[in-house]
Amino acid sequence: MANCLVAQSGGPTAVINASFIGVLDEALENKVFDNVYAGINGIEGILQNKLINLSQIPYSKLKNLKYTPSSALGSCRYKMKNYNEDNSEYEKLFNILKEHNIKAFFYIGGNDSMDTVRTLSEYTKLHNIDVLVLGIPKTIDNDLMETDHSPGFGSACKFIATSILESYLDSSVYTNNGIFIVETMGRDTGWLTASAALAKIDGKEVVDFIYLPETPFIEEKFLDEVNEKFKEQNQVYIAASEGLKNENGEFLSININNISKFHDKFGHAQLGGVCNILKSLIIQNGISSRVKTLELGVSQRAAMHCSSLTDIEEAYRVGRDAVKYALQGKSGYMVAIKRINNLPYSIETTLAEASKVANRIKYFPNNWINKDGNFVTSDAVEYMTPLIQGAPPIPTENGLPLYTILRR
Repeated sequence: MANCLVAQSGGPTAVINASFIGVLDEALENKVFDNVYAGINGIEGILQNKLINLSQIPYSKLKNLKYTPSSALGSCRYKMKNYNEDNSEYEKLFNILKEHNIKAFFYIGGNDSMDTVRTLSEYTKLHNIDVLVLGIPKTIDNDLMETDHSPGFGSACKFIATSILESYLDSSVYTNNGIFIVETMGRDTGWLTASAALAKIDGKEVVDFIYLPETPFIEEKFLDEVNEKFKEQNQVYIAASEGLKNENGEFLSININNISKFHDKFGHAQLGGVCNILKSLIIQNGISSRVKTLELGVSQRAAMHCSSLTDIEEAYRVGRDAVKYALQGKSGYMVAIKRINNLPYSIETTLAEASKVANRIKYFPNNWINKDGNFVTSDAVEYMTPLIQGAPPIPTENGLPLYTILRR
């Protein structure tokens, strides 16, 4: 028999560890691998031979990771070189895997991680290397192609909508309530921002406007909409994506703050601060001097206390099913989610070629954006609603969540 390896990459989510535990549980129960190894800090750590043998750790110390947020195995944003130009990293990597007798590698991550899955699987085929490589989806942004949705998205939606409900109530107690702006993550797509439409009281949306990257941000139009709504009800609640772009396709935050030099190793612009830009526009144009902002930041991907049980169980399932697909000899694929029914909600997993996921973006559908470009349709709400259902049985200690970490 042989061993397998699991690792995590990219930005964490509240449920990424559920996928890791899914891999572990399926491997242990089927007894198809002698040992389950974990790569610390993703592909970058594996290249440094930073592996730990999970099979030597008592399961009682690992099981609660299913309900622990962030990447327990550590993460990275590491782009491997093109093997046609320099294959030294690939030789080093597969030599390390050979040393540990690893025959299956499960990589949990998003777009860039699926590019790693693609290149590694291609390399194994070119060089007749007996290692299976499978991707397990993860991203709160929900921008992965070939899957109905991505594990991590549902919990982020639930946190965003809940935060909006609570901040709306908090900002609605005065005679002059002013304008409230909440900023969500979403560099390229508006999936997360769209979840603001889930926030309802007595069946009515509490958010007045939702601005997504898929619709060009037109300053004059924005100011007219906000001014009219403020005159109408003396209060406006706005949800905006960090990735808002102007008519020239430039990120609003980069264009105004001149921070274009900040990029990650994959060349992605690091954004933030859109809510303060919108606040300045509103104040400078005399609509209201009472403008509050909330930038949700990393809480969107770490809020296990406000996570979706549906999301956790789906993250766990794609981890388990990745092992099942490996037993069928599958390699070079990402485990994808296929929605079977919306009411009652049901899914199944399938396989998507990693090459069809890597370096591609699933944008929020234009037909789910209203004609004015400032809100989303009921179809979007129906799509997201099943994903936020249920609350996990998070263990507690002294009144706080009892989370688990792996000492590295």
